[in-house]
Parts: sequence; structure tokens; C-alpha cells
Amino acid sequence: MTAKSGRVAGNGGSQPVGARLRIIANESRSCILEALPNVILAVDREGVIVDANAAAEAFFEIGKPLLIGQLLTRLIPADSPLVALVREVRFRGGAINEYRIDLGRPGVESDRRVDVHCAALPESEGGVLIVLQERTIADKIDRQLTHRGAARSVSGLASMLAHEIKNPLSGIRGAAQLLETAVSDDDRALTRLICEETDRIVRLVDRMEVFSDARPLLRERVNIHAVLDHVKTVARSGFARHVRFVENYDPSLPPVDGNRDQLVQVFLNLVKNAAEAIGDVVDGEIELSTAFRPGVSIRSQGQRDPVSLPLEFCVRDNGPGVPEDIAAHMFDPFVTTKSSGTGLGLALVAKIVNDHGGIVECESHPRRTTFRILMPMYRNRDQSERVLKS
Repeated sequence: MTAKSGRVAGNGGSQPVGARLRIIANESRSCILEALPNVILAVDREGVIVDANAAAEAFFEIGKPLLIGQLLTRLIPADSPLVALVREVRFRGGAINEYRIDLGRPGVESDRRVDVHCAALPESEGGVLIVLQERTIADKIDRQLTHRGAARSVSGLASMLAHEIKNPLSGIRGAAQLLETAVSDDDRALTRLICEETDRIVRLVDRMEVFSDARPLLRERVNIHAVLDHVKTVARSGFARHVRFVENYDPSLPPVDGNRDQLVQVFLNLVKNAAEAIGDVVDGEIELSTAFRPGVSIRSQGQRDPVSLPLEFCVRDNGPGVPEDIAAHMFDPFVTTKSSGTGLGLALVAKIVNDHGGIVECESHPRRTTFRILMPMYRNRDQSERVLKS
């Protein structure tokens, strides 16, 4: 390539250096916009979409050729707060940020909550750039941090309970047994009550001691479908005999990198919760599903590189759903809607999934509650047995 008089020789003749550099810059900007996970739209003064990126195609479920040329109000209701923000940017100029906007879409029952950034487009009279970030992504991160913090809190509480409560409880039970031999038949019922309640508290503390287990987690190649089949067999023979099970498995799913016994515990807790939520409903149904969902990764504490979580396991039920007042805290210890529940089942699920380097979340609507777990897949290594510290 030779340069003469500010021009660059190339295919089909020469081209000014400045023009060629502008073309390269425009191509680079286009690649960056396409790679961004946020939804990006450009609308003109009439509200017509003039440009969009790949994330916008996925968000609105419309290809780019059909998106461009559409009125924004054909994709969202005319009274949507987003339309008002675009109008305000045209009036005031500059940029406006708005958080947690419910973005309704025509013909879609469930709205999406998004963070919005709107700014005036330079060199375009009345043009506006719209950037949307789904709150589901940000909320998911917040929930995982909350779940991990809750698991650590329970770990400390469990250690304290084990050391400070079990010893005096054994003394109380021993004293009640001695009194039982020296009291009347009427009072003997009270001493037996003391023993029974003491034993119940000990069982509760024993259940919590699992949270303080800091031993390395033994992991291996686990077939999640074998785990789910085992859980289904146990459930059908007991607490879920009144429920119909539906399987929606991906038969080509690679094995998960985990501890089989602990994964059985996770799904037993989730299926038991689902069965109890369904109650005596005639058409009670629990769906177990697996799928491969590439693209999700998370960086755990102490790890330099993010870990990919392509394996998705779901437990769905058609019960009444999770009450709104506890939905944000359901993985915290002692949070339960059951009169006889301890509120430790989902806290244990969060801890085990966290120990595996995965994430757990819940989406709840009436007659459709989904617990979704994302986990790393097994990768061959030289050693047959590997450990991962919590």
C-alpha cells in the first residue's frame, strides 16, 4: 500500500485517508453496538425507529429489518412512561435516566421492568437514543449477593447454636427425666413435654449445623437426570403421591460438576416445597426440566476468572405462588409461610447451590412458580476427585 497526496491506493482506485478512517470508525462503532447486551434504539422526531442492535431484536422478538421503520408506539403502549421520557428529551435536550420502569408490550401479559437512559442524538433534529437494561439482570445479581450473605449469616448462627444451646439442652432433658420418677402421673405429662420439646430443639440445631460445615466440597461427574429421577421416586412414594410429574429433559445435556448427595438434597427440598404449595389441588402438577443455556457466567469470591453456568435445571409447580411480602426474602433463614415450617429448606438450597458455584432464583406467578438453578458443567481433568472450598 502506498500513500500519495493524502490518498490510499486500494481496490477499485484510490480513497482519501480521512474517508477510509471514518469508514473503519463507523464499522467499529457498529460492532460495539451489536455486542452490547443492552437494548439500543434510535428514533427520529416522529418516533420511528431508525436503528437498533441485536439485543433489541431479542428483546422485542422482531428482526432488525422489521424493527427499523416501526413506530415506537407499535412496540409499547402509547401511555408507557418510556414514550413520555422520549418526549421530554426532545423538549429539554440532554439526557434523562429513569430506573425500574414497567415497560408494557401490546399483546403480552407480563410486563418487563427496565432501567432507561434517553439522550438526544447529535446532528439529528428531534432524534433520541434509547438504552434499556432489563432489571431482571441487575435484580438477579442483587439476589445472588443477598442469598450468599444469608448463607454466611446462617453459617455463623449455626456454629453459635451448636456450641451454646445443645449443651444446656442436654442438662434440661436429664433433669426432666429425673423429675419424672418423683412426680405424680398428672405432672409426669409435663416432664414428658419438656423432654419432647428439648428433643425438637436439638433436631432443629442439628439441621442448622449443616450450614457451618466448612469442609471442602467433593465434586464429581453427576448425571442430573439420574438425580431428578431419584428425587421423583422418593417424592411419589411419600409427600408428592397426589401430584402429577411432567419431565421436560434435554437428553444431550452434559453432566454437572457437583456433589450428588447434596444435589439430591437441593431438589428434594424444592420438590417438597412445590408439593406442599400445591396442597390438595386436583390438577396439581410439578414439572422438572433441564436445558443448556450458554451465555451466563459468574465470578465467585477468590476466583480470578468467571465460571460459565450453562446448565439450567427448573422445578415448576401450578400452586398459588409465593406471597409478594416474602418473595424477596424466601432464601433467608426462618422465612416460611408454613405454620409448622422452620424456614431452613430454601436457605439450605441457596447454600448448597452457592457452594457449587451456581445461582438459584425464583419467578412466581399464580399457578406458575419456577425455581431455576444455573450450574457449571463437568470438565475433564487429570485428577479423578476435585474439591472446591466454599
